[in-house]
Amino acid sequence: MSNVLVTGGAGFIGSHMCLALLESCHDVIVIDNLSNSCLEPLKRVEKLAQKSLIFIECDIRNDQKLRQIFKDHSIDAVIHFAGLKAVGESQRFPLSYFEHNIAGSISLFKAMEQANVFNIVFSSSATVYGENNRSPYHENMPANTPYNNYAFTKLMTEQMLEKLALADQRWSIALLRYFNPIGAHQSGQIGEDPRGKPYNLIPHLTQVAIGKREKLSIYGNDYNTPDGTCVRDYIHVVDLAAAHLHALDNRLKTNGCRTWNIGTGQGHSVLEIKETFEKVNRLDIPFEYAPRRVGDLPAYFADNERAMRELKWQPQFQLEDMLKDSWNWQRQNPMGFK
Repeated sequence: MSNVLVTGGAGFIGSHMCLALLESCHDVIVIDNLSNSCLEPLKRVEKLAQKSLIFIECDIRNDQKLRQIFKDHSIDAVIHFAGLKAVGESQRFPLSYFEHNIAGSISLFKAMEQANVFNIVFSSSATVYGENNRSPYHENMPANTPYNNYAFTKLMTEQMLEKLALADQRWSIALLRYFNPIGAHQSGQIGEDPRGKPYNLIPHLTQVAIGKREKLSIYGNDYNTPDGTCVRDYIHVVDLAAAHLHALDNRLKTNGCRTWNIGTGQGHSVLEIKETFEKVNRLDIPFEYAPRRVGDLPAYFADNERAMRELKWQPQFQLEDMLKDSWNWQRQNPMGFK
């Protein structure tokens, strides 16, 4: 059992991570500035786990408060989710993304070093592979100049952590490159609840299904893919949380820095997602084709062999499960966490 600090723990992935940690008998301290989340998912996490966690409202850019948190709590490891994450938004507001995702991470790492805490699992992204690599992506591929500012911030943070591990052998770092997390906890009590118009496909889809939005917009139908729509590797958020547990266990035993892809290894198109969602949930989803979005790649999916071999992890959920759980969450929570 470890004391684990989770940054951004009130968010979609963070809340599922907190539940997985509590269920695995870890003690959890959450920090979140609540800029894109609320406390309700954490309350539900505590009810599901029948255990308590510690919540502290804090922005990771607040050096003084971070130092105090590490003084007040005996922290063994950090799982770092906090940051901004919308690709399109990152193109419009690059400085905001640099400040939150890069400068904020530096503040966190400084506070960790001062507190002699050197174990961290970092929430990275498959977008760091850039435009020039071909799928399936594997970890030995060079990370190219990213095609958007969000990906740039993830790559810069990865490189900072790699250099920290080279400079100081006390650091033990897991870089987890996510593909596309979807789904929700099977209880339907926690799930993805974006503020404003959803950028990601699944909340957009489920909000149309519940009647909150008129129709689904599919951005681009002229990509070089089997049906012209973008292809992505979708992974259940519960599988993603499990991967973090395995990575945390690995890093608590080994120093250095290691990268793992976290995906299913299979690509599905946007149109295929819509049609599968309709089939498994017996719904009809009105949709329209819209212009391509800046920064979207035609297709990417994972080579996840390294994670399965080294972390002894593998995804348990199929696409149909992910889409059933996404709808179960939205159906039970038509207005999200409100």
